[in-house]
This record gives sequence, structure tokens and C-alpha cells, in this order.
Amino acid sequence: MGVSPDKIGIEWEKVYAERVKGMRASEIRELLKFAKQPGLISLAGGFPDPTLFPVEQIREVTDYILKNYGSDALQYGETEGLKELRQILVERMNKDGINIGIDNLIITTASQQALDMTAKIFISPKDTIIVESPTYLGALQAFYAFEAEFVGINVNDDGIDIEILEDRIKDLIFKKGIKPKFIYAIPNFHNPAGVTLTLERRKKLIEISRRYQIPIIEDDPYGEIRFEGESFPSLISLDTSHVIALRTFSKILSPGLRLGWIIGDPEVIRKIVIAKQGEDLASPSLTQYIAYEFLKRGYLEPYLEKVKVEYKKKRDLMIESMIKYFPEEIKFTRPEGGLFIWVMCPESINTEELFFEAIKEKVAYVIGASFYAHRDVHNCMRLNFSMPSYEQIDEGIKRLGNLFKKKLGK
Repeated sequence: MGVSPDKIGIEWEKVYAERVKGMRASEIRELLKFAKQPGLISLAGGFPDPTLFPVEQIREVTDYILKNYGSDALQYGETEGLKELRQILVERMNKDGINIGIDNLIITTASQQALDMTAKIFISPKDTIIVESPTYLGALQAFYAFEAEFVGINVNDDGIDIEILEDRIKDLIFKKGIKPKFIYAIPNFHNPAGVTLTLERRKKLIEISRRYQIPIIEDDPYGEIRFEGESFPSLISLDTSHVIALRTFSKILSPGLRLGWIIGDPEVIRKIVIAKQGEDLASPSLTQYIAYEFLKRGYLEPYLEKVKVEYKKKRDLMIESMIKYFPEEIKFTRPEGGLFIWVMCPESINTEELFFEAIKEKVAYVIGASFYAHRDVHNCMRLNFSMPSYEQIDEGIKRLGNLFKKKLGK
């Protein structure tokens, strides 16, 4: 005998945990719904170019794995991750000057899980954390869920403003009695700003971390996608005891693998292992085997070289198109790697309001306010050059340029 339905139902708002109030939907994911409109050019996503994916090599590697390691690859794995993958990543990190062992590294289900678990083990309700302004909105989303209080530090062409950072830390500690839990930083080809933290500022940031004993969360999804300019040492290579580093395969190989890794003190890694056991037990064994075999065969570096050549061409075209179509009042960054260009408009242009006009003109971007913890900046936008085609880049920038000219009375 079935149970008759209750016409009243449960008042779910009274059942949710308090922290749910701090959770936010991903604005990019919401915006991408608009991108499905026929004829709309999306400069909004943060996707790699799918035409570059190494499909044949992945197929070759997958066939080999299923033939030789099929049972293990389809079984649950260790929470820490596939040992062979961890070891080969440790060797790659060592070559980059990061002196770690296998106990310093855990495999994650991409870097978004790494952000979530980092927040889970460090943030209690009302804890203060320091973020860049602007910063990655996926990080804000993860930190909001654990009810963090945010202090934003401006980013300029050289990265986070170190002098302002130290002044704010002094004010928090010595005047307000507040010790920030950590500093979250994106040093390479910043998302969304596109800028790179200079070597001088990297060293000063480490000094600040040591002086005030505040750990740094270094989020570096794009560091290996440098297509021009000088490379700088990672923050964790400068200090493995004060920095926790987050890395991902999503931008350097494939987001569909859903794999990343965290590098940190073994004590921190042990806590993250416990946190991960409560989330998903372990990252997918099959994709870990794929990533391992791909690295083992030496396929990654040639693939990355191809990616960097293509992304540089797309970045060059986007900048050329901006110079051609944008009024001179519109400013923008010129990244030396990564996927994004940050556009800064005069105060008279509100990019939240402009967005819906842009959709009518069949072009999409990400609203700049989404990248600020307090949503207090309204004249910026983020553009992506990796995903759209060459034709879409030029036409999309032309459409935006026409909107800017209209807004500025030109």
C-alpha cells in the first residue's frame, strides 16, 4: 500500500543549515546559459580550446590502461591518490624547484575540490581571510560556503599590492585583534585580471607570510601556460613551510579528467585526506591512470607547446581587435599567458547593466563585480580568448566596441 502525498510538504528553508545562506551559485555557470542562444558569441567561459584536446593520445593511453590495469583502474583507489601519479608529479615539482616528497601531495577531484577542502579545514564561521581584488569567483564561492569574512587587497599590473597588504594585516592584528587565517593568491596570469606577480613582490609576500605567520594559498592553474615573457619561481618553491599550492590538469590537459593536486606540509595533507574521505573517498582511479600514463610517455610537454602557440595567436588577435574597435577610454591588460583579459571601463559604464544589452547584440562576457568579495566594483569585465574561434573573437570584440561607443556617445 502506497503512502499518500502530503499536500503541504516540507518547508525546506527551515531545514537548511545556516551556512547555506552564504552559498552562492556560480555566476559564470548561470551566464553560460545565455551562451546557448543561436548566434551568440561567448567570451565569457574559462574553457580550454576543445579542438586542441589530445583525443587520439588519450584514446591510445586509455586502451592501454584498460588492457593492462583494467581491474585496478575501475576500482576504488587510495584517498591520497594513485601512488604512481603522485610520484611522477613530485618529480615534476622537484624539477621546478619545489623540494617535496610524496607525503606532501594529494590528488584531488580538480582544483575546485581543492579549494573546498582547503576552506573546510581552515575556515570557521566569521574567520577573516585575505583575497585579491578582484579574485577567482570559484574561490569566493568555496569560501562563502564556510561563512568567511573577506578582506580584499587591490591588484595592479604587478599583482597584489604588497604595501597595502601589509598595512591591512597590521591594522587587523594590532588594532582589531584579528588574525587572518590565510592569504589567497593567484600569482600567474591571474583570473580574472590576467596579470602576473613580479619576483620582487613574490619575495615580499613570502616575507609577510613569515613575519605574521599567515599561510598563503597559492592557486596556480595557469602557470604552465606561459607563451611569452620571463617565468618566475612559484611561491611554494620559495617557501614550502608557509605555502599550500593548488594545481590542476583542467587547463594543461583536460577538464574532463577532473583531476588536480594539493602540495603542502604533510600535517596539512593528512587533514585534507580526512576531509576528502568525507567528500568522495577518492578521486577517479581511471582518470588518474590516464593522467599518469600520459605524463609517463612524455606526451604533456609537446601538447602544452601546441596549446601555448595557439593561445598566443588568439590573445594577439583579441588585443588587435580591441585596439581596432574599442574607444581609447576602455583599458585592458595584456597577459603573457593563461586564458583571460581584464577590461576596465570608465565609471560611467556599469558592466552589470551593459550585460543585458550585450546579450541582445549576441555577445557575452563575465561581469566584473562577480570577482569582488563585496561586489563593489561595477565597471569591469572578464574576456576569454581560449575558447572562441578567431572569427568569433574579432566579431565579438567588434560588437562590444559598438556598445562601448554607444555608451560613451561616440
